[in-house]
Amino acid sequence: MRRVAKLSAACIASAALALTATACGSTSSENDSSSSTTDGGKDGVKIGIAFDVGGRGDRSFNDSAARGADKAKEEFGGEIKELTAKSSDTEADREQRLSDLADAGYNPIVGVGFAYAASIGKVSAKYPKVSFGIIDSVVEAKNVNSITFTEEQGSYLAGVAAALKTKKNHVGFVGGVDTPLIKKFEAGYVQGVKDTKPSVKVDVQYLSRGTDLSGFSSPDKGKEAASGMLDNGADVVYTAAGSSGNGAIEAVNGVKGARAIGVDSDQYNIPGLAKYKNSILTSMVKNVDVGVYDFVKSVHDGKPLTGVNNYSLAKDGVSLATSGGFIDDIKSQLDAAKKKIVDGTIKVKTTP
Repeated sequence: MRRVAKLSAACIASAALALTATACGSTSSENDSSSSTTDGGKDGVKIGIAFDVGGRGDRSFNDSAARGADKAKEEFGGEIKELTAKSSDTEADREQRLSDLADAGYNPIVGVGFAYAASIGKVSAKYPKVSFGIIDSVVEAKNVNSITFTEEQGSYLAGVAAALKTKKNHVGFVGGVDTPLIKKFEAGYVQGVKDTKPSVKVDVQYLSRGTDLSGFSSPDKGKEAASGMLDNGADVVYTAAGSSGNGAIEAVNGVKGARAIGVDSDQYNIPGLAKYKNSILTSMVKNVDVGVYDFVKSVHDGKPLTGVNNYSLAKDGVSLATSGGFIDDIKSQLDAAKKKIVDGTIKVKTTP
């Protein structure tokens, strides 16, 4: 989820986003990019994406958002401008990034991640004719679409799978940053494990806390945390930590019989993780791409989504990936758990 330093005022005044970050003398991430179709025309959309730490290529959260924007661009024409955050960003950096996109005529603009909540609240007020989307947080404004998910419900199913697949009665959870959002992943996972097999031990570790968002973009930290859990006896590790999870998957792959549970995207099918895919038991898929696509489509259709749009388990907003067939033998148990969540028999916690 990586942050980008703000563009200089002189650069904005002279050429805004039409010029490259290098030409402006910015310290922007190397993932900053823009692309356009040749047939955008008046019916196309100019999509502005403000990625969180990790950006496009994180093989997880940001990549899911990117897929939604890519689908919309392919379907409607137009162009996409991407700016990627750094873990050292300040609130002013985030506000500047969103303002740069609005000044350059991008509409809609999507803030990928809860870190953009306050900045979208401020910037959306300054640009009332621009439609803003915020993922994983709620911003109350007339021109903002808050795209949220029931991460705890999908994580509960991940916990059921972990409890049924562990051979050592010992599993782990690695969180990127100790925040209310990631606590939802932990809470659901631990509850799913304990409801399925109370005797299973669950280790929990966070990679960073507070305003330090490096836990979302440090594969080395993810690898170290997962290795520690494996050394301590765990044989299934679920990681909700952006690109840091790639390191955890690598660590699990190095231990015979151990399994990783991926997050956000179906990580079994991510090309960059192909050499580890046989160690990926499943992934808790969070369909950020669907939320982003729906939002862009609504703007294209002239009826921008606003308010809170929650993508739940019942609406397939979250799910468990079945790629690799590693959870096919426990499908009946997973289906039963899903049914109980959807009909309200199981109330999944949002805090540990």
